[in-house]
Amino acid sequence: MIDDLKSDAEQRMRKSVESLAVAMNKIRTGRAHPGILDTVRVNYYGNEVPINQVANVSVEEARMLVVTPWERNMVNEVERAIMKSDLGLNPSSAGQVIRVPLPALTEETRKGYIKQARHEAELARVAVRNIRRDVNGDFKDLLKEKEISEDEERRAQEDVQKLTDRFIGEIEQMLAVKERDLMIV
Repeated sequence: MIDDLKSDAEQRMRKSVESLAVAMNKIRTGRAHPGILDTVRVNYYGNEVPINQVANVSVEEARMLVVTPWERNMVNEVERAIMKSDLGLNPSSAGQVIRVPLPALTEETRKGYIKQARHEAELARVAVRNIRRDVNGDFKDLLKEKEISEDEERRAQEDVQKLTDRFIGEIEQMLAVKERDLMIV
């Protein structure tokens, strides 16, 4: 029973960290990487699909992405989807290839992105702590129902605290890496 609750907590905490990783990938650092366009959805014959299902996204230079749609008639749709995205990018097409230049980040935009990264990290920390609170509440319920002893409850809470510390450490590490990437000029 206790082990099931702990493994469930670990899975939920891991999902929170994975969610943070996705959120951090959306924050661009001024250098080109294909993950920047992961959130862009393209109208493909009436269906909204991720850009990587209709085109190949690659890095040409440090600040240039190249998007190559697999079908010639999708060039305009892909270009339109990139423009409509909230990424602030301005693509230009040349035949079958769409070039997406990434503007250099100003000091102000860097600070804004760092603020956004810190906010996302704080949301992930709160999610991990909420999971800890929920699981500890479950342990207390088991104790009230006399299904576990006080010693078992205390040991279980200590184990969950170690899990919490480990995942919050991962969150802090991800935030530090993102801040370092954002400050590189």
